[in-house]
Amino acid sequence: MKVRQNIFIFTTLVCLLAGRPLMAQQYEDYFQVKAVPDTTKIRLGEQVNISVTAKVMLYALKGANLKVVFPNLPDSLNHLEIVSRTPLDTTGTNEQQKVWKQIITVTSFDSGRWEMPPMKFEVFSVTDGSYDSVFTDPIMIDVNTVAVDTSKAFKPIKPLRRVAWNLLDYWPWLLGILVLVTAVVLYFVYWRKRKPAPKPLPAKPAKTPYEVAIEHLAQLGKDKPWNTDVKLYYTELTDVLRQYFEQQFHIAALEQTSAELLQNIKPVTVLNQQRDKLQSILTLADLAKFAKLQPSPQEHEDCLQKAIAVVEWTKAAATAVVEPEGTNHQTK
Repeated sequence: MKVRQNIFIFTTLVCLLAGRPLMAQQYEDYFQVKAVPDTTKIRLGEQVNISVTAKVMLYALKGANLKVVFPNLPDSLNHLEIVSRTPLDTTGTNEQQKVWKQIITVTSFDSGRWEMPPMKFEVFSVTDGSYDSVFTDPIMIDVNTVAVDTSKAFKPIKPLRRVAWNLLDYWPWLLGILVLVTAVVLYFVYWRKRKPAPKPLPAKPAKTPYEVAIEHLAQLGKDKPWNTDVKLYYTELTDVLRQYFEQQFHIAALEQTSAELLQNIKPVTVLNQQRDKLQSILTLADLAKFAKLQPSPQEHEDCLQKAIAVVEWTKAAATAVVEPEGTNHQTK
């Protein structure tokens, strides 16, 4: 019984130790890499394009989830300098295989025979975590100098050669000058032929404060708002008079109480002459608005007629005399 257990343990250890190399050998069989240069002989400063290809045989690794890592090359190595690397190209991939391609361009400024060392590719199995490394073959690049015949004397430097003048070399400048001249000509032509702007029509004269007040008072007499709302009627009546006084006589009538308004109309002679009528209107209006007094229909009509009389009395001072432009007065 113990012999069988020992044989089982030994077999298990052998399988565990041999599993990784077997997996590595499996990747080497189905994962291929190569690096092929377009030339191996260049002169100083010339470039070599190395085509690097990695290929995975999908048909032989069904269900395998592999990850390939391309070599990470430094900017320079062994007298060779990396000029550029193209992005990975997978145009050759199909159901049977997956292909990655990249062009690595190198150059050298040192003459001699230089080796591009093997490039290391790594492949990982996402399924079981195993990995392996595969290397490309080294590439030998011969970098030669330009042959110089030292037996002959150095030739002198040639003088500068003048290039013949060509009109096409200056076409942007000529086009700009042509556009500028055309714009100037069109501007002056348009400026001379442009029609004079029409004169603006004379603005209609605004209504005088007297005309506005008379229109509002006439509308109140027509609507007779006291039949439905006495307070609203007296509010509108006094507002018409206050606006008239403020616009015509520059009295802050809208912001003053009735007593203040009666006090401030004293300097205005033509208005102060109607003080009794104005006081009667303001007193009755305050009683109707604030004391809920109900004046008779006759009193409503009387207040409206007094307001009209006050505005008519100040008509001469309120009406502005506007003479048309161009009127000449000649004394005979």
